[in-house]
Amino acid sequence: SNWAACGRRAGRSAKARMTAPRARGRAGPVSHRAAPQPPSPARTGIKNTQVTYNRRNTTVLDIKFIRENPDAVRENMKKKFQEEKIPLVDRILALDEENRRSITEASELRSQRNALSKQVGMLMGQAKKDPAKLEEAERVKEQVKANARRLAELEQKEAELEAELHRLMLLIPNIIDPSVPIGPDDSANVEVERFGEPSAPGFEVPYHTEIMERFDGIDMDAAGRVSGNGFYYLMGDIARLHEAVLAYARDFMIDKGFTFCIPPFMIHRNVVEGVMSQTEMDAMMYKVEGEDLYLIGTSEHSMIGKFIDQILPEASLPQTLTSYSPCFRKEKGAHGIEERGVYRIHQFEKQEMIVVCKPEESMDWYHKMWQYSVEFFRALDIPVRQLECCSGDLADLKVKSCDIEAWSPRQGRYFEVCSCSNLGDAQARRLKIRVKGENGKNYLPHTLNNTVVAPPRMLIAFLENNLQEDGSVKVPEALRPYMGGKSVLIPKH
Repeated sequence: SNWAACGRRAGRSAKARMTAPRARGRAGPVSHRAAPQPPSPARTGIKNTQVTYNRRNTTVLDIKFIRENPDAVRENMKKKFQEEKIPLVDRILALDEENRRSITEASELRSQRNALSKQVGMLMGQAKKDPAKLEEAERVKEQVKANARRLAELEQKEAELEAELHRLMLLIPNIIDPSVPIGPDDSANVEVERFGEPSAPGFEVPYHTEIMERFDGIDMDAAGRVSGNGFYYLMGDIARLHEAVLAYARDFMIDKGFTFCIPPFMIHRNVVEGVMSQTEMDAMMYKVEGEDLYLIGTSEHSMIGKFIDQILPEASLPQTLTSYSPCFRKEKGAHGIEERGVYRIHQFEKQEMIVVCKPEESMDWYHKMWQYSVEFFRALDIPVRQLECCSGDLADLKVKSCDIEAWSPRQGRYFEVCSCSNLGDAQARRLKIRVKGENGKNYLPHTLNNTVVAPPRMLIAFLENNLQEDGSVKVPEALRPYMGGKSVLIPKH
């Protein structure tokens, strides 16, 4: 997920369009509307949208796709406002053609080597009766040696060309869905729908850490002395509320039929490279010194990584998993760390959902998943909206993405709490995840992810929307079993 996977869009621009239909009420689960289907050749003009797995392919797009659809790849870069990458297409095609020539020549030399080796053996046998054959055998041996030298050169060249091809192809973005709005950055993201009436209380809503402090629920000064900026101690009712939200999220997703999982919190570099772009990796991931291990920025990383280099039986799809993990972020970039509060921090906890499915089912799952987020937040009496991410705001691996944003009564605007993403077959290609179809052939599945909830950021929306004028905080009915039956939290100050 995006806040769950790179945090780069947190603190949305207020310029995002506010053209939603009439707001929905809070009662009842969200229905599953008919979902648009993934891009088809007829819709896109693209020759080949589903490529059979190839062991060399660990990039976003298949090289065969780029060969057959170079104009579509260039047009997609324009839509994503990445015009600086357009020359890469011609560079990749030229390297690919040169590489294929080298491969062909090397293959011919290997065939000649086998034939010439047999000829040498035959001539050496004939030389016992005809000494003149010995000279001919020596000439053939020299040819074998020359061919071997040339083959070594070609194999070295092939390795260099493939390394450069791989490096450049990692920079090529995924083909976005035709339904994605076109825009340069998050200011062009489009509000689709609101769920629940945004509240406007008749009293001043304090800053979220001030609310927590009234419950003796947070100590950021102590965390600063221990760890620096971007960390916190949660205590008492606030810490209990934090865990209650996660426990409810776990059970909420289990009730949706997802399998609960606690994944590894550290992963190898090849898994990191399989699930995210280099830009995201540099801005987010903490590396363990002296080890091939990185702290996860979201459990999506290790949950999708669970299937690395595996062939899944088609009957096992869809894989629907929900996972708990702590998450660790460097938060490098324009936004950086928030010194005062818990909106953007180095460490937080999260319940995630991921799906691995057949390509033709991925858009249906995409719509189900973001609607689960809406249903979850509405059960906690938090108004939310769905915000469609525009082309320029999509990370390179993503086909389509939307945010669920929660209403902040204090600020009078929405802020991001969940991000739902369909990555098509990009992660599957990079991680070599395959599915064996009914016809016995392997193909690439699609992967999706979405945040269920990520406190303590989510607690900002919870506290602001459930705060009462007397300073107490209402506990929604859905959360009471996880709070010892409490219906209200009483401040200490």
